[in-house]
Amino acid sequence: MHRRLLLEQLERYRSVDDAEADAHRRISEFVRAHSDCFERSLSIGHVTGSAWLLDESGERALLTFHKKLGKWLQLGGHADGDPDPLSVALREAREESGIASISAVSEDIFDLDVHAIPARGHDAEHFHYDVRFLCQVRGHDAYTVSEESRQLAWVSKSELAAWDVDDSVRRMYRKWLAL
Repeated sequence: MHRRLLLEQLERYRSVDDAEADAHRRISEFVRAHSDCFERSLSIGHVTGSAWLLDESGERALLTFHKKLGKWLQLGGHADGDPDPLSVALREAREESGIASISAVSEDIFDLDVHAIPARGHDAEHFHYDVRFLCQVRGHDAYTVSEESRQLAWVSKSELAAWDVDDSVRRMYRKWLAL
C-alpha cells in the first residue's frame, strides 16, 4: 500500500498542542480515506510536504514570502503522486531555494498542519494536508528566489520572534527554539 509509509510516520508522531492534534487526526483520516491523497487532481485536497529549513549552523531558518498566499511560510509543495512526504519536502526545498545540498535532520515528522487554499482560477478552494520535516543546508546557503516566491529570507531565532507569521509557523519556531 503506497500510503503505508506516511501512515506509519503519523502513528509514531506525537502532537504538541490541540491545533496540531486536530491536524494530526484530520491528516490521518484523509490519508486512510483517499487512495489518491498524494495527487493534486484530488480536488478536495491533497498531501503536501514541507521543510523547516535551517542553515548549517542551525541558527537561521529560510522562509519564503509565498506569491499566491501573500505570507511568510516554510518551503514546500505538492506531492504530485510521490507517497514519501520527506522526499517531497526535500525536493520542494531544493526547487524553491536553488540550494542543492539539503538533507533531513531526521526522517521523523517535525510538524503537521491542515490549511485551506483559496479558490484561484479553475481550482476550487481545497485543503493542504501538510507534513513537515526538519531539514538543514549542508555547506553553501546562498539561495535563488523561485517563481513561487516574492522573496526568501534567512531569519535568525531572535528575529523571527517579531515577524508576522501564522500560528503553524509560530509553532515550528517554538519547536526550533526547543531543539
